[in-house]
Amino acid sequence: MISFDIIVVGSGISGLNFALRAAENKQHVAIVTKKKVANSATNFAQGGIAAVLSELDNFKKHVDDTMIAGCFHNNRRAVQYMVKHGPSAIARLLELGVPFATQNGELMLTREGGHTARRIAFVSDYTGQAIEEVLVAKIRKNSFITLMEHTVAVDLIVKDKNCYGVQILQNRKFKNIYATTTILATGGVGQLYAHTTNPTISTGDGLAMAARASCSFKDLEFIQFHPTALNIKGKPPFLISEAVRGEGAYLRNAKGERFMLKMHKMAELATRDIVARAIFEQEKDGHVYLDLRHKKKEFIKTRFPQIYQKLSKYGLKMEKDLIPISPAAHYSCGGIKVNLKGETGIKNLYAFGEVAGTGVHGANRLASNSLLEALVFSDRILKTTKHPNKKISPTFTTTRFQILSQKNKQILTGLKKKLQQTMWQNVGIVRSQKSLLQAAQLLSEIASSATALPQNNDATIQLRNMIEAAQLITKAALMRKKSLGCHYRVD
Repeated sequence: MISFDIIVVGSGISGLNFALRAAENKQHVAIVTKKKVANSATNFAQGGIAAVLSELDNFKKHVDDTMIAGCFHNNRRAVQYMVKHGPSAIARLLELGVPFATQNGELMLTREGGHTARRIAFVSDYTGQAIEEVLVAKIRKNSFITLMEHTVAVDLIVKDKNCYGVQILQNRKFKNIYATTTILATGGVGQLYAHTTNPTISTGDGLAMAARASCSFKDLEFIQFHPTALNIKGKPPFLISEAVRGEGAYLRNAKGERFMLKMHKMAELATRDIVARAIFEQEKDGHVYLDLRHKKKEFIKTRFPQIYQKLSKYGLKMEKDLIPISPAAHYSCGGIKVNLKGETGIKNLYAFGEVAGTGVHGANRLASNSLLEALVFSDRILKTTKHPNKKISPTFTTTRFQILSQKNKQILTGLKKKLQQTMWQNVGIVRSQKSLLQAAQLLSEIASSATALPQNNDATIQLRNMIEAAQLITKAALMRKKSLGCHYRVD
């Protein structure tokens, strides 16, 4: 029997932070991740991490901005807890060695949509990557942490509402690994959509595993679409940070007009749901562009080096050219229903990060609150798992790996693309009762077709998870009859 004190499924900022904290208490932790440890949505977070870090700011402002962005659908208690512990979370990262931008010994702060103050600490335009690199380096050196890379979490091992660990698929072999405490930190669902800023691993695995373990869910209908992903035909969407607008970029329509001036008092810095819908409407008459041509090249290259370099590869210069953009699926505001302790309702099973529905984000996430939530609540859960009690686990069986033929691989790829198009067209930025019912029907047909494939392999397991997560989101969207935040209906 392979056993640990704690199993963490996922290797984003929340999982890695928690693992390091637990290891400090001499707990043995296994981190299960289906790719390399650094392949996570954290790595793609460009903008920064929000917290009250200036005398010109205060907790009330941050709470109010978060509540307004979330359409007051948020759990205020959870928001207050997160905001209050924000400064200490940043201090923790500084202590670990994250090289946040500074000027004259003080943290430099930027602003993004929905924020009424500069409160976002950043590392150029690759904040998530910088945090991930520091955490991964420390994880690899820690003898209390076992990294299981290229390992698929197949299912939670649950019996009588008790979680005993996780069944994994590693090197084409199914195994059961056991722990006193199991954590789901599997991230988001962006790959359920045809256009997304998320990495390929964001396939809703945690939601699907939690559903099969009979967990409850909260606010799954609220999928946030980032307003500004690069939009070049034949090229994958590339996230262009909200901080670009925070530093003064304009949005222009096909006529060259700054259309957001008529849409909201905060113009380009309105919350993401408002900006994404406005762009969606403008696109009916042609392309929409991001305009930073009024800023100096030196400033742009220093502040946004990775974005500048990426766009240059496509022949676009931020100081000279309009950048074609379009919204893309970005962030799941809801998730597995948890309390402030991260408890899921299944004994010994916790969740945090994007997969969890803490209520912090309400109906729409305030920019740069995601990394903060991941840090604060992974620290909070530690307090409930300090002293694990060893227990005897029941015996659970495993199965044998099944190889997919080339023909089955093609069928699977087709089903995956059909699912992504279904979600984009019917459960996307704008929805209706008709589109949602059509999505439910199409997803049912996809699920039926998928049953004909060999089930016991990583590709089919992932497709199954995508189908189940998509069905959960569609069901939640059907239940909410009125528009709110990211969930916009035109019935």
